[in-house]
Amino acid sequence: MKILKFLEKVPGGIMLIPLLLGAACKTFSPGAGAYLGAFTNGLITGTVPILAVWFFCMGATIDLRATGTVLRKSGTLLVTKIIVAWIATMIAARFLPEAGIATGIFAGLSVLAITTAMDMTNGGLYAAMMQQYGTREEAGAFVLMSIESGPLVSMLVLGASGVAVFEPRLFVGAVLPFLIGFALGNLDSDLRKFFGRCVHPLIPFFGFALGNGIDLNVIAQTGLGGILLGLIVIVVTGIPLMLADRFVAGGNGTAGLAASSTAGAAIANPVLIANMIPSFKAVAPAATALVATSCLVTAILVPILTGFWAKRMGHVPTDDATVDSYREGVEPI
Repeated sequence: MKILKFLEKVPGGIMLIPLLLGAACKTFSPGAGAYLGAFTNGLITGTVPILAVWFFCMGATIDLRATGTVLRKSGTLLVTKIIVAWIATMIAARFLPEAGIATGIFAGLSVLAITTAMDMTNGGLYAAMMQQYGTREEAGAFVLMSIESGPLVSMLVLGASGVAVFEPRLFVGAVLPFLIGFALGNLDSDLRKFFGRCVHPLIPFFGFALGNGIDLNVIAQTGLGGILLGLIVIVVTGIPLMLADRFVAGGNGTAGLAASSTAGAAIANPVLIANMIPSFKAVAPAATALVATSCLVTAILVPILTGFWAKRMGHVPTDDATVDSYREGVEPI
């Protein structure tokens, strides 16, 4: 059976399929983990520790040897994405109820869902598209996108918007695994390769654990809202990213459009943030479902739109080894 190949054919499948299986477990057998004992229960429900290990390994993959041009391009996309998410969060905080929208097609939509859907780019998707449609520098521009992984950027956006107040120790704790991995990976290239191999295999594990916190009824209720959220993410983040790519980074807008997605790793952020700020716990399940749907929608539409735009602008082919020259085969999600 070619299970892995099937998962790779589904947009975001490495994360989303295990998440749906976890949600099915939660819906139809919510006590399975506790019934089977602490060992299995830890694997089924251990979202936070699994993500902490993943975040550490992700930090180890970042190489400081990237060229200045690559850092300028990736930095432009990173900063633009964060600023747009911050503005969107402030606007949402002004008009959305604290407990999120209760009814209608946007049922479950909250400030937490908007922030976490918008502030992280699907780095693997971006890298794949830039290999086909971008320049060498654009293909390597995802070297800084790993900084978005984990809850830190979402915490900064929510804090800067006045939506939430985080104690300094929580900010330190959120970024510490990443920084330790980053330091070790740059001190020893063998460690970078060693820990880098763990990034992809850990994704199904935290995907299943995340899903185990979601009732399938919540996914059904937020399905249309998640689709609309995905479209909003593409429009609201895509236009500023294209403009920044064109007028700041010196591109033609293709890289900006390719970065207008929701990262698979963003699906974890509502739960992680809710663990730190209890007031978000009520909206975290719906926010997780919305972000998961947004991830799927953007994973399907962003490559189509990017391909159309690149062909219209006249794309520059990139050789297949481009991305590997910046990071040894590690693809973030």
